[in-house]
Amino acid sequence: MGADRVRAWLPQLTGITPGAIVVAGVAGGLDPSLRPGDVIVANEVRDEKGRAVLRGGGPLAADLRRMGMRVRTGAIVSTDRIINSIAERDRLAATGAIAVDMESAAVARAVSRRFPGRPVAVVRVIVDTAVIPVARLATVPAGIKALRVLRRTGPALRRWADLAGPRRVLLASPRAFCAGVERAIDVVELALQRFPRPVYVRRQIVHNAHVVADLERQGAVFVDELDEVPDGTTVLFSAHGVAPAVRDEAADRGLNVIDATCPLVAKVHTEARRFAARGDTVLLVGHEGHDETEGTLGEVPGRIHLVQNSEEAERVQVEDPNKVAVLLQTTLAADEANETVSVLRRRFPLIESSPTDDICYATTNRQQAVSAIAADSDVVIVLGSQNSSNSQRLVEVAHRAGATAHLADDASQILPEWLHGKSTVGITAGASAPPNLVDEVVAMLRALGPVELDERVVAAENVRFTLPRGVAG
Repeated sequence: MGADRVRAWLPQLTGITPGAIVVAGVAGGLDPSLRPGDVIVANEVRDEKGRAVLRGGGPLAADLRRMGMRVRTGAIVSTDRIINSIAERDRLAATGAIAVDMESAAVARAVSRRFPGRPVAVVRVIVDTAVIPVARLATVPAGIKALRVLRRTGPALRRWADLAGPRRVLLASPRAFCAGVERAIDVVELALQRFPRPVYVRRQIVHNAHVVADLERQGAVFVDELDEVPDGTTVLFSAHGVAPAVRDEAADRGLNVIDATCPLVAKVHTEARRFAARGDTVLLVGHEGHDETEGTLGEVPGRIHLVQNSEEAERVQVEDPNKVAVLLQTTLAADEANETVSVLRRRFPLIESSPTDDICYATTNRQQAVSAIAADSDVVIVLGSQNSSNSQRLVEVAHRAGATAHLADDASQILPEWLHGKSTVGITAGASAPPNLVDEVVAMLRALGPVELDERVVAAENVRFTLPRGVAG
């Protein structure tokens, strides 16, 4: 189309008052991983001078993925000419854009001016790529495929348009990163600066896909077990902690170990050793298979048992009912953990526990904060990864407070039905989730209509942990 044809086309909109606007068509791929038929949902549209014309797009990406399409979110750049040379594609790709077309910026700018305040989304389907440039015979079947895919997007575009309207957003506070997660990320980044590459990390440093991907881009190599780490290299232990057997293996192989275990998890380990040393059977309330519980169970094998819920608490057997101690995984939901502990206290009246609460301050604060917004929210969105225990618990706490709640890694995973008919949206993020994810969801909602923000603060956090040996100083 191009900018000139956009200007000629605008008068045809006279007398139309749309509730929402979709700019749809085809595009060329700049990211080498893109192939014909891939759908791009723009989270930003730029002109060739790099000026942002549009930000947003709403929950289109997740809906289109659900329909079986290959979908990417990213920036689209518009130019005034066909881009057919590899050099030009590389130049545009270096700006961070993943696709290029000739009219999205011009159309988005024009309709935004003509219909201020109306939601605008840009969806393009890839035809040509770096491998299949425009002026090649292979472009013809690629174009046919792209147009077929574009036609299939229709129902999702209509569902997106139905979401247009004003919303009130309740922000739970505190939310997102805790001190232990910030420390763990700092440890990896400092290790990458101070030690020869590669620097290995056993398991995910924290349970968040965005954090892990960012550290991988910086050069960190994540492995499941130490047998994937070459002798004599540097390895980091994650914030969830490890069992002594893992430490022993690392020492035997001469690995340079940097321990990013959260100090609050390390406290639970210390308590497990203390209770076991005096002859107690230790009952650990937690979730099977979680990295943190595996580390704690490994501290005193043979003297510790995992109890996952109140039903298991009713059945667990101990050697001496008068010599029992209970510890908690730090990321549990407090109300659910209390039910399990209450059963254990009834069965073992002399049971002992840590002098301070095992559930970490950040977990407790985030659960109280989501409870504070749940009752007033039509829906609660929790930002965090599926393998994040503390994020999963926030969803459960919101459910028990009477709210509909969903977990999403980021804005691109939010489905239209989560927001349909919902005028008040609660938002929080797990302790392992980056705070910018919340900003992105708010921006997504703003792209659907006016947003009124209301932050509910239940606690102030000023906790900081010192860095471990090897990267401190």
